[in-house]
Amino acid sequence: MNSYIVAADDETLPFRDGSLDLLVSALSLQFVNDLPGTLIQIRRALKPDGLFLAALLGGETLTELRQSFAEAEAETEGGISPRVAPFPDLRDVGALLQRAGFALPVTDVERVTVRYGTVFSLMQDLRRMGATNPLVERQRTPLKRRTLMRLVEIYDQRFTDPDGRLRATFEIIWLSGWAPDASQQKPLQPGSAKMRLADALGTKELPAGEKSGR
Repeated sequence: MNSYIVAADDETLPFRDGSLDLLVSALSLQFVNDLPGTLIQIRRALKPDGLFLAALLGGETLTELRQSFAEAEAETEGGISPRVAPFPDLRDVGALLQRAGFALPVTDVERVTVRYGTVFSLMQDLRRMGATNPLVERQRTPLKRRTLMRLVEIYDQRFTDPDGRLRATFEIIWLSGWAPDASQQKPLQPGSAKMRLADALGTKELPAGEKSGR
């Protein structure tokens, strides 16, 4: 069995259509500019019944930092700029999987709270991870000292735990989808059920609008 290492741009995948049995992405898709286009390329690269598994950062990621930045800038500069990059939410990701042509798409979400001694420790971590703001429309001028200090005050006031440490939320969206294949299970046609839901649950079915007695 041969193995290869391929260095490539996430938005221009160097794989032939129908060439992969499995494609896995770990916390990189949130940085692509064209997520719908990348998902379409992934689906095309999979063989029929090939599996795609991924994790990416979701919309609630760094919500504390985003809120603190917005309030601090509004107070000190009279407006706000996108200091923290937006992330897709769970509903959007599920819809994008369907639009890209994946069969049997599944999404789930996990929220992880990381705690820091100071806001500056959080910012240093983000810089080391290469997770600073990549937006083209971001503010190009240096962050003003008074805005930064007001950010620290707001973050400390609103997101500090009783032991004095600060919270930072990271939302991880897990997703999976299959390249379509005739062998995959299909949903039943409407009206094809052989048992009523009430019978399956062992309950009494009531006409619409009628309330059961208590």
